[in-house]
Amino acid sequence: MLVTTGSAKPMKYMTAEELAALMKSGEKVPSKDFLVVDVRDDDFAGGNIVGARNHPANKFMLSVPGLVKETKDLPLVVFHCALSQIRGPKAARIYEETRKNLFPDATGEIVVLREGFTKFQSLYKNDPTLVEKWDEQYWSSEWS
Repeated sequence: MLVTTGSAKPMKYMTAEELAALMKSGEKVPSKDFLVVDVRDDDFAGGNIVGARNHPANKFMLSVPGLVKETKDLPLVVFHCALSQIRGPKAARIYEETRKNLFPDATGEIVVLREGFTKFQSLYKNDPTLVEKWDEQYWSSEWS
């Protein structure tokens, strides 16, 4: 589903179920066929999507050129934060603009995980192939 985020073109979103299906399909290899980029800051401590790379939003502008160079040939890059309302979409837009400037011919898809890690962990926290380092104490008080 496409939703306009104020950038020149609509931002694409992927649901938690779609990402889980992609990860479990066995057809796609993380870091070769896709990469999940988690831009949460301190809230990364409560657990993460297996294989996700943490590029904190508060330092994203410094890390984005290197990230773009490493991932320019990937078919899919998925961004998220806790809820994917501000940090995730903003990082995806910055990544997209940086990639366009550095590698205008790059064609990989850039998407945002709808409802972020909060939704993903609520569905898959007990699946070690999808979520790692999940901290029950972190999520039980504020997020459940």
